Amino acid sequence: MPPVLAAPLFVLSLVVTLAAARLFARRLDRLGVRFGFPEALIGLLTALAADGPEISSALTALIKGAHDVGVGVLVGSNGFNLAAMIGLSALLTGRVRLARNVLTLEGMVGLLITVVAGALLLGWLSPGVAAGGSALVVIPYLVIVLTGAGAARERYEDPAPDPAPSPTHHLLGLIVLDVTLIVAGSVGMVQSALTLADHWHISHAILGVLILGPLTSIPNAATAVRLGLADRGAALVGETFNSNTINLAAGVVAPSLFVTLAAISTLGKLQLAWLLAATLLTLSLLARRQGMERAGAVALILMYLAFAVGTLVGS
Repeated sequence: MPPVLAAPLFVLSLVVTLAAARLFARRLDRLGVRFGFPEALIGLLTALAADGPEISSALTALIKGAHDVGVGVLVGSNGFNLAAMIGLSALLTGRVRLARNVLTLEGMVGLLITVVAGALLLGWLSPGVAAGGSALVVIPYLVIVLTGAGAARERYEDPAPDPAPSPTHHLLGLIVLDVTLIVAGSVGMVQSALTLADHWHISHAILGVLILGPLTSIPNAATAVRLGLADRGAALVGETFNSNTINLAAGVVAPSLFVTLAAISTLGKLQLAWLLAATLLTLSLLARRQGMERAGAVALILMYLAFAVGTLVGS
């Protein structure tokens, strides 16, 4: 593909992917309200919809053989989520605070899936063991959330009423169209990005971690800032860790059962170590009695900027 065509295709694909993801999330919410889904299930489906661009882009890159780009998208988006969703919200509002039991539930699931996916990428776990371990973490979490046990249920906002009722089959058809557009947009975005990266001599590490990862995380970041400004700390943290868990489970662990993942580079190992450290820092700051305040938010954002600089230098 000529670079002169790749650049506009990349922009168009990005716009289509993000717009379709936003519509997908709204329509899933309407469908959930219409059928009386539990609020927790609506929240999880919305998080999955918002993660559509990251997962689709990562899977597209894996299918095309650009494993470093695919993994980079997920590592980059997860790191960006911590800084842009929780860190930026705390910086803007002055504090992000939530109940300790909700933080324990959300944080431990996110941390364990990060450890399992990292061990898989490093070759320390086989795909089968990683998938089994992930299931042992995710299934009990889903049971707790969907049954409303504990305080986990409180983090989800009350679903908005359906402003424009339409036949269910129309809504389902539009959802299928949204998914198709997300996948098509991701394919175009990855293909054009690979072409431009080769033409402009941009490393795949930078492409996945610092370009595609953050760009595909825009829907999540926008939702998180809105939750933060509304002082819904539990919803904000739940959305962030749900997003990161879905990214790694659906974008790394599940595909490893069908596709052989390439050996990760030294830079990739350092990026995984950074992601684990950033996750631990985020949890430790949120676990403080007063929650994460502006000083902690600045530290988290600076940690992400150091990660970006390190990726640029290391690649």
